[in-house]
Order: sequence, then C-alpha cells, then structure tokens
Amino acid sequence: MLKVFIDGKEGTTGLRIFERLGGRSDLTLLTLPEEKRKDSAARRECLHEADIAILCLPDAAAKESVSLAEGSKARILDTSTAHRVASGWAYGFPELSDGHRTAVIEGNRVAVPGCHASGFIALVTPLIAAGLLPASAVLSCFSLTGYSGGGKKMIAQYEAQDRTPDLDSPRQYGLTQAHKHLSEMQHVPGLDVAPIFAPIVADFYSGMEVTVPLFRGQLRCAHPMDEVLACLKAHYAGSPVVQVPDTEDATAMGGFVASNAMSGHDGMRLMVLGNDDRLQLVALFDNLGKGSSGAALQCLNLMTGQDETAGLNLA
Repeated sequence: MLKVFIDGKEGTTGLRIFERLGGRSDLTLLTLPEEKRKDSAARRECLHEADIAILCLPDAAAKESVSLAEGSKARILDTSTAHRVASGWAYGFPELSDGHRTAVIEGNRVAVPGCHASGFIALVTPLIAAGLLPASAVLSCFSLTGYSGGGKKMIAQYEAQDRTPDLDSPRQYGLTQAHKHLSEMQHVPGLDVAPIFAPIVADFYSGMEVTVPLFRGQLRCAHPMDEVLACLKAHYAGSPVVQVPDTEDATAMGGFVASNAMSGHDGMRLMVLGNDDRLQLVALFDNLGKGSSGAALQCLNLMTGQDETAGLNLA
C-alpha cells in the first residue's frame, strides 16, 4: 500500500485533499502531530518514508520540502506556485496533450496548475497548438473567483460578523500586473508575451469564471465561432473532466453565466460565446476543484495507476 504524506494539510487545499483521501483503501496517510507540523526534522522523516508527498505550502516552504526530500524515493506533487515553470517538473494538466499526460503518469516531480491559470491555459493552448491563434497574440484575461481561493485568512475576513463594507462588492486585485500565475499563463501555451490579467474576488465561497476575449483579427480562421468551438471540442473529446458543450447549450442560461455554477464539482466547462467578430472564451470550474484539490487528486490518481476520476465529483 502506498504511503502518502501531505505536507501542509492544515491549509484550505491541504485539508480538502486530506479529507478526500481519508477513505481510500489503496493509500496510507502519514501524519504529524500538531506540535511537529513545522518541525523540519519531523517533516524530513515523513518525506523519506512516503512514496508520494503532496505539498500544500507557501512557495518558500514548498522549496524547503523538496530540499528535505532529497535522497528519498518520494515522488512529489506540489500545489504551490514554486515549481510550475521549473525545469524537470511536469505540469499537472493532463488534458493539454499526450505528452502532458505521460509526464504526470511517469513524473517524480509534478506541479499542480494555478486556479486562474488553469482556465486561461485550457482555453488558449488548443488554439495555439492548432494554429488558430498565433503565439504572438497579445491577449487579455479577466477572472471572477470566490473568496475561498484566498485561503483561511480571506475566508475568515469574508465570513466575519463585523466585516468591512468593501467586501460586499467585487474587488479587483493583482493591480501591478505581477500576479503569480502570469508566468505559467505565458509559458505553458507558449505565448510570446504574458497577457494582461485582471483577477476579481467576490462575495461567494467557491467557483471560478475565467474569460479570454478575442477579436476576429486575432484569429487565423474564416468562421471563428464554429472553428474555435470545433477546435476545443476536438482537443478535449473523450475527457471525463473537461467538457465543451455546443454553443446553443452554452447560451441557454437566461443571458447570464454564474461564476459559482461549478462550485463543489471537479470538472471544467469551456464555452465559446459572442459572435464571429468578438468572441468570449469562458472556462467555468471550481477554484477548489479543478483549480486546486480536484486537480491534485486527478494527478495523484494518474501517478498511482488509478482511474483518473477516482474520488472526483463530476456529476
């Protein structure tokens, strides 16, 4: 039976993964007592005992864990930003290509994608790979997310009895265009320049809506709506996790797209909206699902030879 150690299971992502794995009969979870969870020697011992270590830590602590694991047999699955574009690390979005899937299955070092980045990359990468969108495209992206993506501190702020009035309104952040997801948003699809990225947090617990607007002139096709939709459908055909509904299905929502529509689910829904002159590509998913713990669980399943959907909520 494989031994799994979650380094940082007290955080939002770590706790969710720990709860999801608690009933698995194919895994044994290694744990540390509360007083030892930040003890480097105790963490090193667990990392060296584990077959797989899941890091749910801030970037600096995740890098420390990788260092502590040196010389061990542990395969590492990192949910932080620290290694997403690092050499020698597989990018944990298996639907992107056969190469990505193989790298996750065989990898000793796998980085789970960022939540905002997952939606952008899922929409843009197939278009670049198919030649419909040039790598030189100058893109923009906005993303509306629930407050759980900010971790325990932000959750406490939004759920406090005496919270401040500014939390009643959606709030844009990442105002200096230096958001930590930008490097993977450029690197993974192979863009020449990073997009302009406008993330927005609002007063709902979980869910995410990532939108990439495109003009006809940015695309290399005669019939943008049909051809972009066909490209995404072909790319994700057969995927149990990423779904691409027909345009008529995607628009039958009363004129609205709710950012929390996929809350509690581990799948992702991609939509092509607008018209041939001005398109909106939209990715709907849960920032705690395909945006974090669900994506980590999917990668873990592939790394351990299980059905990749085991333990995922894809209803």
